[in-house]
Amino acid sequence: MIRKLRLKFVAVCMAMVTAVLAVVFMSVYFSVQRSAETLSRQVLQRVIQEADQSHGEGIFRPDISITIGGDRVLLPYFTVEVWGNNAYVTGGTYASLDDTEALSYILQDCLSQPQQEGIVERYGLRYLRQDNGLYQNIAFVDMSMETTMLHRLMRSYFLIVLAALILLLGVSILLSRWATAPVEKAWRQQRQFLSDASHELKTPLTVILSNAELLEAAPMDQRPARWRDNILSEAKQMKVLVEQMLTLARADNNPMPSASAMEAVSLSDLATDCALAFEPVAFEAGKPLEYEIAPDLTVTGDRDKLRRLISILLDNAIKYGADGGTIRLKLQKSDRHAQLVVSNPGEPIPQDKLPHLFERFYRADDSRGEKSGFGLGLSIAATVAQEHKASLRAESDWDSTRFLFTISLRR
Repeated sequence: MIRKLRLKFVAVCMAMVTAVLAVVFMSVYFSVQRSAETLSRQVLQRVIQEADQSHGEGIFRPDISITIGGDRVLLPYFTVEVWGNNAYVTGGTYASLDDTEALSYILQDCLSQPQQEGIVERYGLRYLRQDNGLYQNIAFVDMSMETTMLHRLMRSYFLIVLAALILLLGVSILLSRWATAPVEKAWRQQRQFLSDASHELKTPLTVILSNAELLEAAPMDQRPARWRDNILSEAKQMKVLVEQMLTLARADNNPMPSASAMEAVSLSDLATDCALAFEPVAFEAGKPLEYEIAPDLTVTGDRDKLRRLISILLDNAIKYGADGGTIRLKLQKSDRHAQLVVSNPGEPIPQDKLPHLFERFYRADDSRGEKSGFGLGLSIAATVAQEHKASLRAESDWDSTRFLFTISLRR
């Protein structure tokens, strides 16, 4: 699927740029063509004016020229006077045209056309006729300059376009990899998510089905309560897992919390409430909880989601902290931000695994003590931080493992 997406991306890029280049080429081509035709017409106008002025005087200046790019260019031309059935070449840069078959054909083609201005295709000449009553003045100018300019333009442009398309193809391939990288990552995460979710659900379902079969097979008076307790315990675990998965799914569909849920929240009070709630839990786990909370730190956010984030960090610290170690929660002001730090002692998490802690279903089992939970808590906490445009990161060394939540203070 990703490969097809990349091919489509490259094809669309190439098609769009080719269309743009084609439009540019047509615009430049017709612009140059019009410019060349205008120059030819200017030469024709000057030639026929000179011929008309010199009629009967025997003086005809042959230096009719135009300026192209700062250079003066003399275009091949000649003029003819037609008196009835007789024609006389009166000037120009062509030699030996009098009484030739070529001149006869040129004049025949020219006089057969109703327009005063036109083209003699066979000889590549542009003409301009002027009727003076008794005779006609006809000026002819060579079109080879126009043709040469257009051919050079087409050849140069073709080479430029070819080089541009080859370069664009390489750039498009690189860009397709960059553009589809988030899609590829999301696709892999989705597949991994489905695989991990299926694995997590498989275990409690297996326990539930096994205990249910035992209960069904055993007589009513010989059904141990532990079978029913197993079913109830695993069902509760499944409920927690499904609720956590639904929380993440809602966050994916609605990345920003509703405006109505965003309010002024005392982060100091929330941190205090969570610390008091988890104090007995930590005590029972043999990991005392110490907390230091700066007063009157107010932020803008969703109260319930922020409470959940703090609870997840405390639960994670208690769950994975070293036995007998002290769990610490600290809330302090840092410039215009409030920073919450939850730390627990224990073996350090390798640096290469720290970025993965917030991935769904990820658990660094080989570096942390317990294996309970589903690996979704920190993902939910990271999602809450993202929704509040805050940051959540992890640090770990031999002193402790720390999770730092930083959020802007309310102004």
